[in-house]
Amino acid sequence: MTVPSRLAFGLALGATSTALCMSVLAGWQRGGWLAERLVWVAIGVVLVIGAHLLPALIRDAPIPVRATGSLLWVACLVTACYGHAVFFVLAQEHAGERRASTVMAVSFPPTGRSLTVVMSERANVTAQLAAVYAKRCTGDCRTWDSRRVTLVAKRDALDAEADDVRRDEVARDRVTVLRDALRADPVTSRLAALLGMTTTHVDLLSGLTFSAVLEGVACLLWTIALRSSPLPASATAVTPPEVALQSETVTNLTRVTQSAVTVAAAVTPRHVSDSVRHEGVTDDDVTQLTRDVTAGIVRPTVSDIRRHLGCSQSRAAALRRQLASPPA
Repeated sequence: MTVPSRLAFGLALGATSTALCMSVLAGWQRGGWLAERLVWVAIGVVLVIGAHLLPALIRDAPIPVRATGSLLWVACLVTACYGHAVFFVLAQEHAGERRASTVMAVSFPPTGRSLTVVMSERANVTAQLAAVYAKRCTGDCRTWDSRRVTLVAKRDALDAEADDVRRDEVARDRVTVLRDALRADPVTSRLAALLGMTTTHVDLLSGLTFSAVLEGVACLLWTIALRSSPLPASATAVTPPEVALQSETVTNLTRVTQSAVTVAAAVTPRHVSDSVRHEGVTDDDVTQLTRDVTAGIVRPTVSDIRRHLGCSQSRAAALRRQLASPPA
């Protein structure tokens, strides 16, 4: 496996592991009972592995198998992206809940009554005060004055209570708005405002986009990692002129070897000349060399003879002349 293939294999393994983790978490959250969760997890794992490995596995298959596999691959890719989108949406919701929980809860004093009840009672007091003002004081006005003062004080108390209720409601609304704003991702909320869409739609589209990119990268990396390794340079096919040259060289070498073997077979130990004996060559050396050349162990050249016997250059040359000389 080449270095790019090893790198592609490592990246593909990381991408598939990430996708499997996402599918497991999404399947676990989508199920209710334990058996349902396990089935959802198994389905997600199978779909992710199929989406990642099918293009590489059916690459060299027959056309009908590739056509069927392509359709199944598209189905696996779509369903796997759907599962990843579930993970992204749920992850955004969980992150929003954690951000919203950072807002301190404001403790509001319990009023005991709603604004509607307070305003209804104030309306009754106002009607009674109007009736008091409608009467004229003809005798002792102390009773009339006390009645008027009591109703005015009660109306003022109800106004103050209504203001407190309104203030509490405004504070609660402010906290609610802040928590709702923190539940949405900052980038998502700004992008939704820019595109004129809701944050929910932007979350879904972003989840599908991330899923498609992850699945596409994983499929491409597995296709690269599982492709056939290229042949080494020494095993590549040569051009026709090189083939002809190699064939001619082999033929010439065969002819030379056969000629040498023929000559060596005709040489006998009794034909060793005096000059050869002067070089330190004995009949046994010639016999052994003749036998080795005949058996194809060594070629009848000076360098091969010297390498084979471990002798000097002059001795190897003498043995070569002895082999090449015709018999007496």
